[in-house]
Amino acid sequence: MARDEPERDKTLTPPTPELIIFDCDGVLIDSEVISARVLIDALVSVGVHVDTAHVQTHFLGRSWAKVAAEIRHSHGYLPGTDFEEKYRSELLARFERELSPTPGIKALLPRLAVKSCVATSSSPKRATRSLELSGLDRFFGARVFTASEVERGKPAPDLFLHAARKMQVDPAACLVIEDSLPGIDAAFNAGMQVLRFTGGSHLSGMSDEALTLGGRVKCFDKWDHFFAMMPDLETSAERRSDERMEK
Repeated sequence: MARDEPERDKTLTPPTPELIIFDCDGVLIDSEVISARVLIDALVSVGVHVDTAHVQTHFLGRSWAKVAAEIRHSHGYLPGTDFEEKYRSELLARFERELSPTPGIKALLPRLAVKSCVATSSSPKRATRSLELSGLDRFFGARVFTASEVERGKPAPDLFLHAARKMQVDPAACLVIEDSLPGIDAAFNAGMQVLRFTGGSHLSGMSDEALTLGGRVKCFDKWDHFFAMMPDLETSAERRSDERMEK
């Protein structure tokens, strides 16, 4: 009698990603501290007082519609169009003076061996200008998707699934790089792999337990560490040399 075949391993290694979906704020650009300060000051001007911890817990990684709804729910004030426009105008002005890419991202992006795109809760105008100011727009071109293109923002999976469709990649073959809890949940809800980038200044001082969400997600705080974690995603030195010669 033939032996029964061994039971297949149920803890299979995830497939090598074919697409990396980057969040923008707090991942590609170190913007969340700036955004928090501007929003806190704007809310003070209308009599609503919140601190940085409140912003990080309730607003980080969410679309403006969700932020406005939370302000109304918790503080009884609904930010109208005038408030939003003033906030966005001041934020972009601060970005012009203070915004910078996260250290190491410019060196990493040309070394990727797979496709990449951006999926952000920011408005199209803010996302476009942020990438221009940080010098990252040349790496993504039109491959930038915002919450304005879907019905539900993070933590719903809609935005990441939309990005995968546009890039013609199966969700299971996508890797999301996020910093916020809503973004991480959105990636899990989309059936995608996810890593948490914790190198943004807004996450400094948090415990490992808090950063890993109790072990739910792997973290890294320097882009230099990315290819050590995901070696199959790095273009070979020979290929990079050939591409430079072609240019």
